Amino acid sequence: QVQLVESGGGLVQPGGSLRLSCAASLSAFNSYTMGWDRQAPGKQRELVARLSPDFNTHYADSVKGRFTISRDNAKNMVYLQMNSLKPEDTAVYYCYCGPIGWGQGTQVTVSS
Repeated sequence: QVQLVESGGGLVQPGGSLRLSCAASLSAFNSYTMGWDRQAPGKQRELVARLSPDFNTHYADSVKGRFTISRDNAKNMVYLQMNSLKPEDTAVYYCYCGPIGWGQGTQVTVSS
């Protein structure tokens, strides 16, 4: 049994920054691949970032160089630092725990 709870979403202007957080209630947190996906209105859910137990990272080309995923194993937390935000980043962002699933999501809106 796992719970993933996202927070930190909101409204931000283009070029701004947000930091998303994910609190994971599970044992042996440091043994799981964690990540973030997103889904924009009318579009399919897409992978944003992944962070493996050995701290390898993977990013979608659309966010590479702007977003950074990190984890705090002592606190069972995963973060997504989002910089230089664009309107096309507007989506619901979901925390991912592999291979278990996703959380409920947090809304990010980038608009002037």
